[in-house]
Amino acid sequence: MDEQRAPYDPMPHGPAEVGLGPWVGEWPEGEQYDPALLREGDRRNVVDRYRYWTMAAIVADLDTRRHAFHVAIENWQHDFNIGTVVRTANAFLAAEVHIVGNRRWNRRGAMVTDRYQHVRHHESAADLAAYLHGIDVRLLGIDNLPGSQHLETMALPREVCFLFGQEGPGLSATAREACDGTFSIAQFGSTRSINASAAAAIAMHSWIREYADLSADDAWRG
Repeated sequence: MDEQRAPYDPMPHGPAEVGLGPWVGEWPEGEQYDPALLREGDRRNVVDRYRYWTMAAIVADLDTRRHAFHVAIENWQHDFNIGTVVRTANAFLAAEVHIVGNRRWNRRGAMVTDRYQHVRHHESAADLAAYLHGIDVRLLGIDNLPGSQHLETMALPREVCFLFGQEGPGLSATAREACDGTFSIAQFGSTRSINASAAAAIAMHSWIREYADLSADDAWRG
């Protein structure tokens, strides 16, 4: 009989429960450690380097090495993809995630990673563009429009924000107007489009391949 896995454990193999139990032996010293976690155990969905750390300490450490890309997604229909986009942005260590439109969004797919990721809200795409241009970040949307650059061959800016629309309708007309440009992802099958969260992951990983330091210890591979 297959072992029952913890419902918050995203890994398909390994022990039935993620994390570590209560600290055994003399407690480590350092302000980053959470006494409650040391006493009760740490079962959170975090990499081992952050076991027993407080949430604030983890965020502070991540802030010292965040990447230069941002991710934005429109939120007009409470799309389930938003949480997955946030989780992927956390995995690739985006500078910020931007929610455009409704302030409330479906967090289920984020699997609590939004607590470690800076998430900023904007009323409109124009507001997002104004904020990004103020910090010298280009806004690129994904849409199969005439004149869209090919993601596979384009030179990605280092300081960039990828903007994605809702599942189905894609980027709104106002979002297209706010973008500095658009790009498309090559497809070869019969479907007209791919999932918005999958497209976001492809775009983020394209940035990682071009700019991230893959030789550093910070590149965790599971």
